[in-house]
Amino acid sequence: MSDSFAHLSQPVVGSIIEAASNPFIGLFIGLLVTALIQSSSTSTTLIVAAVASGSIDFHNAVPMIMGANIGTTITSTIVALGFIGKKNVFNKAISAAVVHDYFNILVVLLLFPLELKYGLLSEAAENISRALIGNTSITGTNQFRLQLLDLSPFTEVFTSLSKITFVNLLISFILLFSAIKILAREVSQLLIGGSEDKLQRYIFTNTGMSFLWGTLITGLIQSSSISTSLVVPFVATGKISLKRIAPFIMGANVGTTITAFIAVFFRSYELVSIAMVHLIFNMVGVIIFLPFPFTRHLIVRLAEKFGELAANFRIAVLIYILMIFFVIPFCLIYFTQALSEA
Repeated sequence: MSDSFAHLSQPVVGSIIEAASNPFIGLFIGLLVTALIQSSSTSTTLIVAAVASGSIDFHNAVPMIMGANIGTTITSTIVALGFIGKKNVFNKAISAAVVHDYFNILVVLLLFPLELKYGLLSEAAENISRALIGNTSITGTNQFRLQLLDLSPFTEVFTSLSKITFVNLLISFILLFSAIKILAREVSQLLIGGSEDKLQRYIFTNTGMSFLWGTLITGLIQSSSISTSLVVPFVATGKISLKRIAPFIMGANVGTTITAFIAVFFRSYELVSIAMVHLIFNMVGVIIFLPFPFTRHLIVRLAEKFGELAANFRIAVLIYILMIFFVIPFCLIYFTQALSEA
């Protein structure tokens, strides 16, 4: 995918850089793309590949990472729609689903302005990457590469199959998306299988264990969409309370960041910084909301209120999905682009 991005024509690269240079557009592009493909693991890997090829600047990629964290929450909300036939059950299911939404939305609302004003996430990520890798510049993409297997001959053959860059990008995206989905399914079956009762009994015993299990399971599955969707039926059927799943979902947000680190595999200072931004964003959110009962309760309370609204007005869920994940991003991208051109 990185090689395919590198073969983009200069006008196309220029248009991508120009669009991504606006942080608001970058934020909503990340949200929109992730909502469409329902995988933040895939979208963050896409962003890493685009940065590796030089199609997107590191600092412009940071808002996209934030948007991807919101976009990935759509999956659990769609899963909750499976319980729409029963009012009380649907109330609990949709409440469980939007815990993931509200956590990520609140963290973006807190950190996006700080990133715009002070470069909080990008500066922290660069400093940590510099300490890890020891490079003082954001250049030399192939420097510090740690390779177990040289795949460059295969990628050269792949990119030579078609002279149309878009076709190569499309094929590489399908391969990436399929690989992540297959891995997620197989590992999920291996870890969980028919052991829902054991998960219910051991994972949600206390706040710390719930968070750690959320991190571990999601890190192995490499899909927060799957792990967060897993808890929706538990809450819907009354086996687990809404308060007990909140730490698990926060842990899932941290666990999903491993995919970006696998993608960069210490290839360069700049790429490690991208993966580090993803990790820092989620860890700051955890530090703000996990240790304090008041902040945890805030997310749970917001989710409960929306669940009550959705149970009384089922159409509210459809409006919510369309507005948060599609209509608002589309409109803001359009109007922000129009204002920047004016």
